[in-house]
Amino acid sequence: MNYLLTHLDDAWELTVIHLWLSLLPLALGLAIAVPLGALVHRTTVLRRITTISASIVFTIPSLALFVALPLIIPTTILSPTNVIVALTLYTVALLVRAVPEALDAVPANVLDAATAVGYKPLTRMLKVELPLAIPVMVASLRVVAVTNISMVSVGSVIGIGGLGTWFTEGYQSDKSDQIIAGIIAIFVLALVIDTLIMFAGKAATPWTRVGHVSKRAAKAGAA
Repeated sequence: MNYLLTHLDDAWELTVIHLWLSLLPLALGLAIAVPLGALVHRTTVLRRITTISASIVFTIPSLALFVALPLIIPTTILSPTNVIVALTLYTVALLVRAVPEALDAVPANVLDAATAVGYKPLTRMLKVELPLAIPVMVASLRVVAVTNISMVSVGSVIGIGGLGTWFTEGYQSDKSDQIIAGIIAIFVLALVIDTLIMFAGKAATPWTRVGHVSKRAAKAGAA
């Protein structure tokens, strides 16, 4: 802990890099997974193929993917692009399965009502299904965000910046306090991002809060 407090400037600089490498893939993966998941949602064959493909991608070890990507895309092994592309693939692999599951959680009677009032399939998806699926998707998004923050640390093994560099530097110089500082910093960062996503999800679904208030009022009245 003392190492962290005496190296706050370095911690902030590494945190900014760590956030960039972990949250950019999260945003890119979300932008890809949501429309893709919605597209395959009601097509059994496509959904099964997508799920199998996503499972295969996620089983590839992160370090191996970081190293192998320069053989596929025009980058160098020390390029941060490798980490961004790899984590985007992992993000898509996780979320593309979560999106259809979130859409499955939307009540059938709500869908029938939306259809009855004249919503076309695309409009119903954008205005009814996706908004109601947000709570389930946010839960998956929180898991992916924390996973990305953790996996960025692996990039330090091949020289990519971030808080994980405190692990490799601490190991090379036999400084256990530096390693512990890195662990604490990453834990706090993951906790902060997880909390922010949780509050963002609540802000995006104000009707859930109204529902909770109504239930509490009903219980109070019954008492």
